[in-house]
Amino acid sequence: MTFLTLFSAPKPFTNPHIAIIQRNAIKSWTLLPDVEVILLGEEEGLAEAAQELGVKHIPHVTRNASGTPLISSMFQLARENANSDLLCIVNADMILLPDFVEAARRSRLQRDTFVLLSQRWDLDIAQPVEFTEGWQDRLSSTVHRQGQLHRPAGSDFFLFPKSCYPDIPNFTIGRAGWDNWMIYKARSEGWAVIDGTPSLMIVHQNHDYSHLPGGKTHYDHPDTNINIRLAGGHAHIRYTILDSTHCLVDGKLARPQMTSLRLMRKIELFLRAVFFFLPENMLESIARPKRWKKRIQKILNRKS
Repeated sequence: MTFLTLFSAPKPFTNPHIAIIQRNAIKSWTLLPDVEVILLGEEEGLAEAAQELGVKHIPHVTRNASGTPLISSMFQLARENANSDLLCIVNADMILLPDFVEAARRSRLQRDTFVLLSQRWDLDIAQPVEFTEGWQDRLSSTVHRQGQLHRPAGSDFFLFPKSCYPDIPNFTIGRAGWDNWMIYKARSEGWAVIDGTPSLMIVHQNHDYSHLPGGKTHYDHPDTNINIRLAGGHAHIRYTILDSTHCLVDGKLARPQMTSLRLMRKIELFLRAVFFFLPENMLESIARPKRWKKRIQKILNRKS
C-alpha cells in the first residue's frame, strides 16, 4: 500500500509547450517517495505519455456536453483505483518536490480530516527539465531568482484523506469555481484547511490559454457559470487560501498570522453573513469596497 495517490486529467499533448510542461510535471510526481500516479482521460497523446512515464492510465472519465472531464467522475475513479488512504487532485502543469510528501505526512499525523493546499510559484519553463541528481536544488534556486509567488487565490492541488469529499458535484475541470468550493466545503464540515505555503514549494509552469475557446481564461468560459450554480452560488466560491484554518510551519500546525489580507477577508465574511438577504451585486459592493484596503492598511501602518 502506498502513502499517497496523485490523480489528474491532463490536457491533450498536441501543443508542444503543453506537452513539455505536462511531462515535466508528471515526471516530478513519479520521483516522489511512496506515491502512485493516476492519469485520467482520453486526450490525444495521454496514453502514450502514461506508458512512457510508467504511471497508471484510466481513459473512461465522464464528461460534460462539451467533452470536458467532470470532477465528480475523477474523484470516483481515483477512490476506486487508488492504493492509498490519501488522495490528491493536482493540475498537470505543477512540478512537485519531495517536501510535498513530507507536508502531507505531517498533516496526516496531526489531523484525521483535513485538506492541504498552498500558494504556487509561477515560473517560465520552455524546455524539458533535466531530472538528474540535484535537480530539486537547481529548480528551487531558479524559482527564488526568477519565479513569483502567486496571490492566494486559486488552488492547483487538494490533498485529503479518502474519508473527505465523498460527494462531489458535477463540476467541470479546468473552469473556475470548483476549487473555491473545495475550501468552502471543508470549512462547512469543520475539517482543518491547511495552508502549506511556508513548508513546501509547488512550481506552476506558465502557459497561455490557447486550449480554451478564444484563448480566454477559464473565468470567461460558460462552464464556469455552471460550476458556480453547482457550488450553490457566488457565496460558496469566494473562498481562498486566506480562509485556511491552519498553517503548516516547521512540521507543526499553527493558526495563521493575521495579515491585512486575512483581516479584510474576515470583515468580508462578516458583512456577507449580516447582509445575506441582499442580491449578489449589492453584497459585492458592500463586502468588497476598495476603500477597505486603504483603511486597514492605514491601521496596520500605525501599529507597526
